[in-house]
Amino acid sequence: MIKKAFIFDLDGVIVDTAKFHFIAWQRLAASLDINFTEEENEQLKGVSRVNSLKKILEWGNKEISPDVFQAKMDQKNTEYLDLIRTLDTSDIMPGVHDFLLELKKQDQPIALGSASKNARPILKKLGIHDLFEVIVDGTNVTKAKPDPEVFLSACNQLGYAAQESIVFEDSVAGVQAANTAGMISIGLGEPSILNEADEVFAHFTDMPQDYINTLLSKKK
Repeated sequence: MIKKAFIFDLDGVIVDTAKFHFIAWQRLAASLDINFTEEENEQLKGVSRVNSLKKILEWGNKEISPDVFQAKMDQKNTEYLDLIRTLDTSDIMPGVHDFLLELKKQDQPIALGSASKNARPILKKLGIHDLFEVIVDGTNVTKAKPDPEVFLSACNQLGYAAQESIVFEDSVAGVQAANTAGMISIGLGEPSILNEADEVFAHFTDMPQDYINTLLSKKK
């Protein structure tokens, strides 16, 4: 049987936490007298917490001390964690759970590659933590997407080459990271935004039947 490394981003691919990130960032921005829009929130997809705050400060033309910067990052994370306490299995994106279970049935290796530092508790709240053989998140890497570090680390830990890996992403930076690494990139979202991906679907439920076998035979 052909095997490949299946690597999933978290936010926007497995679970939609964008709304929680938006609320937490919006509250933080308001505390700095900065207006923060949903359109700007879209630009923070796949971006680390540090770089997200830097972008918000740039948009608001604000400067803060390193101590305040750290305090604001902590504030954002605390509020975000409070918001995601309500997560459960019903919050998994359409079709994802079935897709993961089919991969397990076929004994395909599965990894998470996410910038989130809260990936493990989120996966546990969703009840799917044990489906992942490898979890690489913001606590394990130093370079943010579009650098491919997170995906390369994931495939290496699974024991596969980049060319034998498939990445599922909802952000432009994530798709670019996968492409840079030489991996097959599958976008989840709008084709007009994720036009650099090898294929794009709105949801896993839109993928053709037997799509896993199609991916196993697919070459970059």
